[in-house]
Amino acid sequence: MTRRLNNPFVEYGYKGSEYFCDREQETAELVRDLHNESNVALISPRRLGKSGLIHHVFDVMGREEPESVCIYIDILHTKNQAEFAQLFFSRVIAAMDTNAQAALRKAAQFFKGIRPTMSFDEFNGAPSFSIDIQPSQERSTIEQTFSYIAQSGKRCYIAFDEFQQIMEYPEKGTEALLRSLIQFAPNAWFIFSGSRQHLMTEMFLSEKHPFYLASQMMSLGTINENKYLLFANRFFMEQGREISADDFHYLYSLVDGQTWYVQEILHQLYEFPASSLDRQDINSAIDHLLQKWSISFSGLYQELTDNQARVLIAIACEGRVKSPMAKDFMRKYRLPALSSTRQALQSLTQQEKLFHDQNGYIVYDRFLAMWLRRLKE
Repeated sequence: MTRRLNNPFVEYGYKGSEYFCDREQETAELVRDLHNESNVALISPRRLGKSGLIHHVFDVMGREEPESVCIYIDILHTKNQAEFAQLFFSRVIAAMDTNAQAALRKAAQFFKGIRPTMSFDEFNGAPSFSIDIQPSQERSTIEQTFSYIAQSGKRCYIAFDEFQQIMEYPEKGTEALLRSLIQFAPNAWFIFSGSRQHLMTEMFLSEKHPFYLASQMMSLGTINENKYLLFANRFFMEQGREISADDFHYLYSLVDGQTWYVQEILHQLYEFPASSLDRQDINSAIDHLLQKWSISFSGLYQELTDNQARVLIAIACEGRVKSPMAKDFMRKYRLPALSSTRQALQSLTQQEKLFHDQNGYIVYDRFLAMWLRRLKE
């Protein structure tokens, strides 16, 4: 049973289906694909809720198939094959057996040439497993971990979050290695999720890559505004309050319906039950959030070159810019020469401070965009 939260608008992580908004169609599609032994590549920009969706899908799978094993692995911070192998091993061993000592004993008996160890979190007492991998053991450790999954005989559902990270590894052939092992995994099916759309698209839709057409493709959009309103008011009405459709539309539109930002504002509003949930309260909540993030944003801004700062502020002021190198736009914001503006755009996009798609350029972090606009006021 999920513990009742003091604030139902979750900022980070997954706290259970009660606090998860909508995504009914996406959940049903992912559950159906996994149940029917299909792998899925899930692509969306950051902060739209793809990690939460994966955890929700695994929550559903766990109830529908209680004997199955669901394993979530975020590889964003891995830098090479060795770190991937270490993390993969650790998550698989921990998930395969609820008894930590039994898990350690089975791993020690199965894995050849490596010695697993177990430690406990000093705060919550949760066990974790690790191994010392020698420079020549990365590949064999990954292969043995797949073999360990196969010999378990259990249906396994594994999510690799930020999967495009493997393209950054210095070792060549990581994609091909994983593709060959995944292709012949007899009892495991996978979700490959990623936020860097151009890299994920290249991995799964380019003939040059081993994962070409290896998975069902799925993209994630924003949550329906009306469904989000109903979700929000379900909790606000417990406080004797209700946010109107017009005021919620104002909130939703300010952050383009991006899940994390909507949650942050709702979380802030819920903290102050005396407020009336009108636009003034929404603006006050945003003021508080921008103040909270101001030190971080100031540090980020100080790291920009002068050209990058001018381009970023200009796009923040416009909201979305189709052609930032158009003469009228460059003249309006007194941007540098065309080549310098182009270089700034490329650098800011690579740093994920700007997001670029067929609709143009937008500041990736919606709160940062608000903060930048205030610099011009």
